[in-house]
Amino acid sequence: MKDKFMGFAQQLGKAILLPVAILPVAGLLLGISAALSGAAVIETYPVLGNTTLQAILTIMNAAGSGVFDALPLIFAVGITIGLARREKGPAALAAVVGYFVLIITVNSLLEVTGQLAPEGVDPRTLGQGSQFGVLTLQMGVFGGILTGIVTGMVHNRFYNIKLPEFLAFFGGSRFVPIMNTFVFLVVGAVMFIVWPFIGNGIAGFGEFATGLGTLGAFLYGLLLRILYLFGLHHVFYLPFWTTAAGGTMEVNGQMVEGFQTIFLAQLSDPETAKFYGNLALFNSGRYLHFMFGMIGIVLAMYTTIPKGPRRKATSGFLISIGLTAFITGVTEPISFALLFASPILFVAEALLFATSFVVASLFNITIGSTFSAGVTEFLLFGVFQGNDKTNFIWVLVLAIPIILLYYFVFRTLILKLDAKTPGRDEEDVDQKEQSHTAAYDSGKAETILAGLGGLDNITDIDNCATRLRVSVKKPGEINSDTLKSTGAMNTIVRGKSIQVIYGPKVNMVRSDIDEYLENSNQQIK
Repeated sequence: MKDKFMGFAQQLGKAILLPVAILPVAGLLLGISAALSGAAVIETYPVLGNTTLQAILTIMNAAGSGVFDALPLIFAVGITIGLARREKGPAALAAVVGYFVLIITVNSLLEVTGQLAPEGVDPRTLGQGSQFGVLTLQMGVFGGILTGIVTGMVHNRFYNIKLPEFLAFFGGSRFVPIMNTFVFLVVGAVMFIVWPFIGNGIAGFGEFATGLGTLGAFLYGLLLRILYLFGLHHVFYLPFWTTAAGGTMEVNGQMVEGFQTIFLAQLSDPETAKFYGNLALFNSGRYLHFMFGMIGIVLAMYTTIPKGPRRKATSGFLISIGLTAFITGVTEPISFALLFASPILFVAEALLFATSFVVASLFNITIGSTFSAGVTEFLLFGVFQGNDKTNFIWVLVLAIPIILLYYFVFRTLILKLDAKTPGRDEEDVDQKEQSHTAAYDSGKAETILAGLGGLDNITDIDNCATRLRVSVKKPGEINSDTLKSTGAMNTIVRGKSIQVIYGPKVNMVRSDIDEYLENSNQQIK
């Protein structure tokens, strides 16, 4: 049961990445338009007042706002696609059907029971809101997530169902949207009853977490990094991003929930003078850690390698992962290098990560983000938005002290523990091993499948941003050395759930595997 739960939780974390990946699109459109269309910016740079340019920026703002408004449906479809084993297209259609049945069922029950907000009354005061023109309970993105999870389960149960011959046309994947209609009549009725309690509970938790101030920021950061170890951090942070757990605020006449969705709404609001305060508690600390803390860690790793061939051979790898963290905010190569060298190093990183949230809170740094927190988003959502809105200048002021703090902490720990961080292993690092560690070359799908115990051992295979995620029947048949020879940084075995870490090139790995299976006319059973 534990293995099944962990496997589903990791699969859900991976599925959430698909709709989360849409957020940078909305954020970029809103961020660019907001940064270049403000009155103060146009006054400073009159060339930006060009009518055509401002019209384009207005369209970009509208497009970004449209994506933002459609987030519940986007999450419903995206999570369903991620959870569906096969026939993902019909699964997505079933999610759309399920979501609309959900909100319309709730609307009908509100009307039948006389609880629907009458004309002239602000529906927000009754916990209601309009979604795609339907006045329903204000479930927000939570409703989309629920729809995605339930639809994924329904689809995997019924997508290959066989009906009697006279009903055969409605069998297989065509049956799922039909079944989902009836399922969400029930789900809608249940949510009509329980959502007011859930909504009040989430709001109460958000007030509690926010009320803790810097302590709440520390606990949030610590738990976020610990769950990162299990690949479950996506499940944890999403409620803070998109529900009242992350705070509630009225923006441009609309009540918005979640610090991330509030930030996106503020990007499109010309009246915003300062970004939402909970960004300082639950988000901005990532910039301090990813952009500068990771540089300190990489420097510590480098200087603790004995002078000679090993230091020279490892320098390219360390520079690569350091630049990746600084530019894109992708830190998994560094974090797992620490973890595999010594769990104490990972604990130290988690504590410093949590401390970064405290520092951001103390200096009231309110820089938003979409997917990660590298220098690209720092410029877009910090510098270009102005210091009055973000206090971004403190990030630059704190950069050198943070690099030095991380450097001395990790240099001391690595030497004290004699931790085998990259380049410090006792064997010489030859060119072949270095190339395997730093890059992935296509054409190794067959070897990877063999390292996973063969097709007969694999029940499901997918990927997230940096990891190949695999469910297997017999974990004992996993060959980590074989996988490492294909370019894997390492392999994590959690029961029957396997994570093979390839870094940002994992999409190439997954594509090679899919192409190999297609060309060899094989499939995972």
